[in-house]
Amino acid sequence: MPDPTTRPELRGHFGMVSSTHWLASAAGMSVLERGGNAFDAAVAAGFTLQVVEPHLNGPAGEVPIILHAAGGAPTVVCGQGPAPAAATPEAFAGLDRIPGSGVLPACVPGAFDAWMLLLRDRGTISLRDALDHAIGYAERGYPVLPQIADKIADMREVFTRWWPGSAALYLRDGRALQAGSFTTNPALAATYRRIIEESEASAATREAQIDAARRIWREGFVAEEILKSLAGPVPDGAGGHHRALLDGDDLAGWSASYEDTVSIEYAGHTVHKTGPWGQGPVFLQQLRLAEALGTGDLDVLSADFVHTVTEAAKLAFADREAWYADPDFTDVPLADLLGTGYAAQRAGLVGPEASLELRPGSPGGRTPYLPEPRLAGTTGDPGLGGEPTVNRTGERAGPAEQRGDTCHLDVVDRHGNMVAATPSGGWLASSPVIAGLGFPLGTRGQMFWLDPRSPSVVAPRKRPRTTLTPTLVTRDGAAVMALGTPGGDQQDQWSLTYFLRLVHGGLNLQEAIDAPMFHGNSFPSSFHPRETAPGELVVESRFGDDVLADLRRRGHRVVVSDAWSLGRLSAVARDPATGVLRAGANPRGAQGYAAGR
Repeated sequence: MPDPTTRPELRGHFGMVSSTHWLASAAGMSVLERGGNAFDAAVAAGFTLQVVEPHLNGPAGEVPIILHAAGGAPTVVCGQGPAPAAATPEAFAGLDRIPGSGVLPACVPGAFDAWMLLLRDRGTISLRDALDHAIGYAERGYPVLPQIADKIADMREVFTRWWPGSAALYLRDGRALQAGSFTTNPALAATYRRIIEESEASAATREAQIDAARRIWREGFVAEEILKSLAGPVPDGAGGHHRALLDGDDLAGWSASYEDTVSIEYAGHTVHKTGPWGQGPVFLQQLRLAEALGTGDLDVLSADFVHTVTEAAKLAFADREAWYADPDFTDVPLADLLGTGYAAQRAGLVGPEASLELRPGSPGGRTPYLPEPRLAGTTGDPGLGGEPTVNRTGERAGPAEQRGDTCHLDVVDRHGNMVAATPSGGWLASSPVIAGLGFPLGTRGQMFWLDPRSPSVVAPRKRPRTTLTPTLVTRDGAAVMALGTPGGDQQDQWSLTYFLRLVHGGLNLQEAIDAPMFHGNSFPSSFHPRETAPGELVVESRFGDDVLADLRRRGHRVVVSDAWSLGRLSAVARDPATGVLRAGANPRGAQGYAAGR
């Protein structure tokens, strides 16, 4: 069993909210207390995260949402904006990788419209009430986390020299904001207030006002300000100045949409993920391998468990690189990839020693795509960085080493409504702040490949294959759990380990979050500069010397991370038989909290 938990698992009957920031959890709980449902609370928490975690997400980013309305079926809200119509491989001539910052990799902003769609169709509160908490923190101020201060300090020279809108918002007399201080974002507050005022003036009903807000974002003053900011070239992670491919037709022509989940049965549960435009199905592939390998019989804190889960992840993530892409553009062999026969065949590749190979499979006899390997530390990264806060060992990285991180939230209410969402993109380090709006664009286009052989090669109006991957679990048609974590490529490693520990390890929500975590890096990163580290296994030191030594004997290239450094998991749960609600949140970084009663 793990050490005593850092905090209790919350239990109650009214409602639960868990997220990566205490202010977002508090905002969501406030909405529940005032009569809103889980979807209202999720929207309020999501917009709050954009204000208080600007280094990890923003309004022009993206968000996949999995929702379950009581009595209904799990559904995905796709808040992933596609590539611009001009985004062909030829548009990136002279580059071997799409840069991770600037405006060249900008896709259509997706987060705002996705939250609005959820609010309109599943929520009950007004647009004004949904944005109230976010506006309040943007106007009155929010505390600057150490991670925010560090990120601004990393980017200070870039802001000062190249990005004046970012400098005006995040620097004071040329110096980065200090951790612990309070700061505001008056431009963002004014943007939201204007959207509310114009929406209320143009429509009478709640739903019509929300639709008006969506039009204002796509075609009104917000779109106009975005396009004005793209009038000239912008310096970026490719070491040069590039113009955006994004234009007004791209902004006006896209809206968030609903999709069916992808799911499988596992240990009496149905696990729901997004389609292969995200990495979600890789979680399901790992569950199939866990069945085939008997992972459920292992001690969930043992070297055997770490080894088996890591080796299975290598196989699943190799398939992610070989096969996953926007299914509207690519024939992704998902049925084969999630089949038990395919998993049994792949499980035979897991041996007693660590593999150092990238080994995608051949579902249906197809030939897999193998990307050109770029070993970690050999590619360099000229110009700016562009991704958020942590490197692949869990430590803070410099601009050239950034790896993906983001936010997460989960909500359940007393009626049995449940939602899991992973908002991301539009980071303060990704692109210059648009002075008239108070936020930057996203750079999710960096996740496309330029290799025409890749299923994820860039193409007009195609969704990038992202790492964003919330999880929702049902049992006998009722929602029983929502969970997720930030962490880029680590998301479906940390969350998979967490789920297995809940199902097989007898741990409660908080115990499983607090347990020591691990992940591997033996596949290409989804983020610029797309490096891989064969055999690398990052393990929290709390596993102990015996486990670490055992893993090294098996051939893993073990990197020992700080005791409390890996994973930012949150989760909520509901027992349909009793109505008891539960929640847990990540203690790492002293930032994530759950609230409920």
